[in-house]
Amino acid sequence: MNKEVDDASHRAPRGGDDTEVSGLMPLGLLGKKIGMTQLFDEKGAIIPVTLIEAGPCPVIQKRTEENDGYNAVQIGFDAKPERLVNKPTAGHAKKAGVAAQRYVREFRGEETTGLNVGESLSVKIFKAGDLVDVIGTTKGRGYTSVRKRHGSKPGPLSHGSMYHNRPGSNGGSSQPARTFPGKPLAGHDGTLRVTAKNLQIVRADEEKNILIIKGSVPGANGGDVMIRKGAAKK
Repeated sequence: MNKEVDDASHRAPRGGDDTEVSGLMPLGLLGKKIGMTQLFDEKGAIIPVTLIEAGPCPVIQKRTEENDGYNAVQIGFDAKPERLVNKPTAGHAKKAGVAAQRYVREFRGEETTGLNVGESLSVKIFKAGDLVDVIGTTKGRGYTSVRKRHGSKPGPLSHGSMYHNRPGSNGGSSQPARTFPGKPLAGHDGTLRVTAKNLQIVRADEEKNILIIKGSVPGANGGDVMIRKGAAKK
């Protein structure tokens, strides 16, 4: 399993109607991380797995090469109560004939040309053994020290050193008389958009809309995730 931290400019917001527009993305699903557990294979070995509630995801909008310059579909997950939906969002969903969705993203790719507005995607598009990429937002850690944020070593632990958890020197005195950009220091940690690549699907439960994926995925339980077909081979 590979984990890749995406550029900060593409951090995933917590909900809303922003669309995914960076790069070519294979068709996938939106969902919510339930939590982790373990299964046993036929040999009795333990397999750590993550349960994700994936779909159903209605198609809200379709983009075509002729009108928009690329092929894509906008899908949603988790219907919003009407009292929480503003008029533009309500009109957008009404035009598609679906309920307004809390979590909306756009998936690009030639596979989207066969889909129509109003249709619904489910875990049927995946099967056991498929490799997928799962995109989520990591847990927020708040303002953390340089040791927790970057894993730096402590100073001498003897009582007289009085230098246990400090960040160390920030630079020279008269030359260059400044701290170089990028120096590991204390600061905000977590809430980064991270992609866990090439995770294997152990089981797809169509009745309960549950994907069981081998390994861990980014984010806290209850966090929004995107599941797309694996874009790279192991």
